[in-house]
Order: sequence, then structure tokens, then C-alpha cells
Amino acid sequence: MDDRVVAIVLAGGQGSRIRNAYPNIPKPLIPVAGEPFVEWIIRHLSSQGIQQLVVSLGHLAGVAEHYFRHRHPEQMTIHTVREDRPLGTGGGFLWAQQQAAPDADPLVVVNGDSLVLADFSNAWSLLADPTVDAVVLGVEVDDAARYGRLEIDGHGRLLRFREKQAGRGLVNAGVYFFRRRLLGKFPHQRPLSMELDVFPRLLAADAKILVAVCQASFIDIGTPDAVRQADLFIDQHFHRVVPS
Repeated sequence: MDDRVVAIVLAGGQGSRIRNAYPNIPKPLIPVAGEPFVEWIIRHLSSQGIQQLVVSLGHLAGVAEHYFRHRHPEQMTIHTVREDRPLGTGGGFLWAQQQAAPDADPLVVVNGDSLVLADFSNAWSLLADPTVDAVVLGVEVDDAARYGRLEIDGHGRLLRFREKQAGRGLVNAGVYFFRRRLLGKFPHQRPLSMELDVFPRLLAADAKILVAVCQASFIDIGTPDAVRQADLFIDQHFHRVVPS
């Protein structure tokens, strides 16, 4: 993998659904299986060959900045950037990517409150085609009722995002691989949503966006119930996928 690849971890959300349970902890630092949740994200990204991260912070940013300043050093290079106001997923990505080297390409985007234990090799293979502008990670699930669906054509090209719908389907895992050349086509408004603003604009501009289809275990910690299930998720799935 090209060593210019940089991952952006979007960790600026308010965590409104779990704030009462964790009033003084930003969501990515909520303890899961003995570690802040973001550590499991970092370990997975490292297992996929990524060694440079930029973490976009917002709610309780000072707490997270203190954590990363005093975090045990390792081969991973981690920078943080603080949002001065809520920017949304798309806006937070654009703000954070400015901390990456100008030649960082592609830029990988992951959410700081979800973990998708996917092998990125299919995405890297798709990006070997220089005509591909972006790749979206899509996960096949038995019940897509909780997630936005991805609609693709016979060649794996993204056509549109669909509303949540019950039944087996291909869902958006919230992991994106962007060529840097695509950033100038992002909308300018803030806050900016990836799903509602960015991808519709890019698709309307005929950007070539492919979906890397995979089967992978994943979890988000956006609700109290999900946080309670997260320890078991790590115990059952993480070490089976990511070597210790």
C-alpha cells in the first residue's frame, strides 16, 4: 500500500443519545473491553497497513486532545484537529484533511464511533484503476432496517443511497476512500453531510464511485444498548480478524 495514504477519523459528534451516561467522556474515548473505543479503530486501521491518522475532534475536544498527547507512542503517526463549530461528517473531513500532507492520496474516512472489521484489500484493488474517483465500503447484512442501503449497477458503480428498508441488503459501512482530486467537487456549505450532501453532489457530477462489497462484523456505539454490547463484540470478533 502507498505510504501516502492517510486516514481521517471523524470524532467530533455530540453523542447526544449517550451523553447522559458519559457526560465527561467524548464518545470515541468511551471504555470498551478495557480500552478507549478509538483504540480498537486505530488497531484495525494499522492492521490494514495505514500508519498515518488525523483525528477530527469537536465535543469535549480538550479531553481527547489530552488523551492523544499522553497516549503510549507506537509506529502510528496521529495528529488531532479541533472543529471550531459543528461541521458534519463531510465538513469535518474537509477540515481534518488539511492536516494531512499535500500528497496524501487517497484519503480514507472512518467514523470515530463505529468499527467495521473489514479487509480493505478489495478497496485497494478497485483504487488501482486510476479512473476511479472514490470507493465506498459496502457490507452485506441480513437485515438492513437500521442502515442506509447502497444501490449499485452490475459493475459495482454506486448509483445512489437509499432509505432504510427491512430485509437483506447492501448497506453503507461509513468507510470511504477519496482521491484528493475529488475534494474540489464537495459542496461548500457547513455543516455538510456525507450521505445527504456530498455523495449526491458527486454522483450528479458523474464521479466514478465504486462500492467494495464485503462481509464484515461491525458495531457502532451510538446508543446505550450498543455500548453495552461492545465488550462482547470485541471479545467475539476483533481478535479473530485483527492479529494481536
